[in-house]
Amino acid sequence: MAGKWARRLLRWAGYGLALLVVLLCVGITLTVGWRPFIGPRARPLSARRFEATPQRLERGRYLVENVQACWGCHTKYDPRDPVASYAAAKKGGGQALEADGLPWLIAPNITPDKETGAGLWTDDMLARAIREGVGHDGRALFPMMPYASYRGMSDEDLASVVVYLRTVEPVRNPLPKSEIPFPVSRLINNAPEPLDAPVAEPDRSNPVKYGEYVVRISDCAGCHTPRDEHGQPLAGYDYAGGNLFEDGRGGTVATANITPDATGISYYDEPLFLQAMRTGHVRARTLNPAMPWWIYKNMTDEDLKAAYAYLRTLKPVAHLIDNAEPPTFCKVCKQKHGLGNKN
Repeated sequence: MAGKWARRLLRWAGYGLALLVVLLCVGITLTVGWRPFIGPRARPLSARRFEATPQRLERGRYLVENVQACWGCHTKYDPRDPVASYAAAKKGGGQALEADGLPWLIAPNITPDKETGAGLWTDDMLARAIREGVGHDGRALFPMMPYASYRGMSDEDLASVVVYLRTVEPVRNPLPKSEIPFPVSRLINNAPEPLDAPVAEPDRSNPVKYGEYVVRISDCAGCHTPRDEHGQPLAGYDYAGGNLFEDGRGGTVATANITPDATGISYYDEPLFLQAMRTGHVRARTLNPAMPWWIYKNMTDEDLKAAYAYLRTLKPVAHLIDNAEPPTFCKVCKQKHGLGNKN
């Protein structure tokens, strides 16, 4: 009799274990999915190479150095004096992002140095990393690299960026790999997405549509759209500001609301927008250099005017932010910033 009950208990235990496995599988499928365990979605690398032309070289230089501000992350400079130190820095040599509160995250050396940089990476390794978020070694890139925004970059602009990166001065700068903390290191495997379809050139005949393209590949949303506790864009608050950045002086600064709301930049006209982007001044007020106007200042009038035209079409979002005021808790973006208690 005892043996009979023992066999029943073992059978019931087996059923229970099987049920737990099924529930666990269903739970994983319905929540984080299987990517954290099996790795990011990634297409196979191809042998494609981008032909270097004078037009691509010039366009790539413009995109990397201005519109996409690539050197802003991939260059070591002093955040206490970014304008002067950035101008003198060796561009593209990479850095640990301590100034952004992420000392474990490395913006890699993307110069053509073969030992410490991207000199041995293929064109498609760079292309896949830029638009799809998968590194040369198959790792998912931390989404601070704005591949979700770069995903909309045209094929021709992508080729131009890669062509230009091949020509910059090699910088020898050994850096460790990013050591992203668990479980974030696993969860980010859900972020990359393969891009197999061609991406056409933007329509420059329509300033608003072209401005949307410029704003997207500049990743303005990455800084100016507040995020929830899971790091996802806060629904309904596109471009409404509130993200906190180190100000280089031991404090923090909140990004501005750049929607055409009364609490945003409704008072901007086109000349004022260009003044802010070129000089870092909004009339008598000086922008904190955490806003890298000193990189964007050399964008063309066409691109800046198109960006302004697009920003004027955004949904106005009420979100008071004033970095001149003492920081207080904001129930909207769950951050502490000036006038946060007024929201």
